[in-house]
Amino acid sequence: MTLNCRGTLIDLTIPKIMGIVNLTPDSFYDGGKLQDPTQVIAQVQQMLNEGAAFIDVGGYSSRPNAAPVSEEEERQRVVPIIELLVNHFPEILISIDTFRSSVAEAAVQAGACLINDISAGLLDKEMLPTVARLQVPYIMMHLRGTPQTMTTLTNYEDIVKEMQYYFSERIAAAHTLGINDVIIDPGFGFAKTLEQNYEVLQKMELFAFQKVPVLVGVSRKSMIYKVLETTPQEALNGTTVLHTLALQKGASILRVHDVKAAHECVQILQQVSHA
Repeated sequence: MTLNCRGTLIDLTIPKIMGIVNLTPDSFYDGGKLQDPTQVIAQVQQMLNEGAAFIDVGGYSSRPNAAPVSEEEERQRVVPIIELLVNHFPEILISIDTFRSSVAEAAVQAGACLINDISAGLLDKEMLPTVARLQVPYIMMHLRGTPQTMTTLTNYEDIVKEMQYYFSERIAAAHTLGINDVIIDPGFGFAKTLEQNYEVLQKMELFAFQKVPVLVGVSRKSMIYKVLETTPQEALNGTTVLHTLALQKGASILRVHDVKAAHECVQILQQVSHA
């Protein structure tokens, strides 16, 4: 499988790493850490050096019960940083993490080449038409409700079957509009209990029937640190375990805070597969 990013074909035969750049003051792990352009450039430089293929820039915290942010504030958080990064790293492949079509379009105009939408187009009816017009790869995540309501929407009869239906419908809607490159994200931690997160991970290979790449974002999330009775700051080892499992179950992209550790997972599993 390949992605067309600004005319460059990205081969996903070997899984790729997406480094997270949070420009929010309240993100669950690294909120508020990036306060000025120098810090952002230094962090992105480190991620690229450690093996990140993509950099995911976001200005709206989607953690449970996060405070809403206006479209204008979100745009002001992300667009100048994307312009800065593209100017500093001309070959960089930036993903914009937003569910708002206006922010996505402004980010792509500033130099982003992927759109990462937690709502799969369900929180902004203009998102899919905008992606189709921009002709960039589109990451669609599984979510019920909004970041403010999702913790109350965890009642499923068969979570994996319902997610398969969800992705089938959203992929069909995207393809109907002419969106060519679609990636699906199971949405670990979004409208799912701890047990449901692990059920989805255990059965993740069942999403292969969609015949599109799968992105996994479990980095330092509560599904790890609650099991270990620790904190996000102490959840790297648990994250590495889940990254290994996700790769074995077919993940093509890992969205992570710790690029070096994730890249080493890919390297080791590649060696095992060729042994």
